[in-house]
Amino acid sequence: MFYSSLPDFLSSGQSALAKGPIAMIMIEDLSEVESTLRHHLKIGFERILVFAPPELTLPEDLQAQIHRIEYNVHAEQAVENAVNAIIKAAPGIWMYYCFNAEYLFYPFAETRSIAELLAFHTEERRDAMLTYVVDLYASDLSDHPDAVSLETAQIDHSGYYALGRFRGRENEPMERQLDFYGGLRWRFEEHVPFERRRIDRIALFKAAPGLQLREDHTFTDEEYNTYACPWHHNLTAAVCSFRTAKALRNNPGSRYEIHNFRWRNSTPFDWHSQQLMDLGLMEPGQWF
Repeated sequence: MFYSSLPDFLSSGQSALAKGPIAMIMIEDLSEVESTLRHHLKIGFERILVFAPPELTLPEDLQAQIHRIEYNVHAEQAVENAVNAIIKAAPGIWMYYCFNAEYLFYPFAETRSIAELLAFHTEERRDAMLTYVVDLYASDLSDHPDAVSLETAQIDHSGYYALGRFRGRENEPMERQLDFYGGLRWRFEEHVPFERRRIDRIALFKAAPGLQLREDHTFTDEEYNTYACPWHHNLTAAVCSFRTAKALRNNPGSRYEIHNFRWRNSTPFDWHSQQLMDLGLMEPGQWF
């Protein structure tokens, strides 16, 4: 289905929001759009909303499986506005958002669907799930100048850490909330604004009346921003992403200073959830 704008979708595409989980995929450029959509269809999202520029073309079979909304994701607060509009239109539905060239992985993703994951998470009385944005990058920038290569993708197997999160006038610590860092944003921090260095994102959440996504990828309901409930560890997931690598290669200030993203702690990405669990980049909690 095609919609000429977000208001057009909200007025005529409401049936797409009747059942979740729903994936919202923001198309920033034309890199790996097809692989991104096919990955999220494969893991079982009930509906996929694609916020895309008019120049995007897709195979007919893929076009038939998505709801395409013509949208400029580069406009000011475009992502938050789109996500918040869908939240308002579909309270009670599980949702997910990401960008093209990003791929959601969760424990046992190869044999269990996203619906099964969220059913268990709901049973644990959780309405949101912490995801870590794990940077992917091509092994050789000479062969892949845009840093994107599914076949030679690398990840950092160490170098991740967390700091306490503080908010408010009194700078009080937030309960069960941490700021997570690592990957390319940490290694090349001189090229990344401070407010964009975190790698945590609440990418999976249940829409609720009054809930709003903020610009820093956190929500107005602080419980949504927690990594676990008070009584035990919960499931976490990972969004494996070429987005930072692409940005560092596209930015003139960093493109000519970075000749290789590989370092001693790089390892080939296996495209399998077990590797991410082994590296501690997501955990199954009580789900076995």
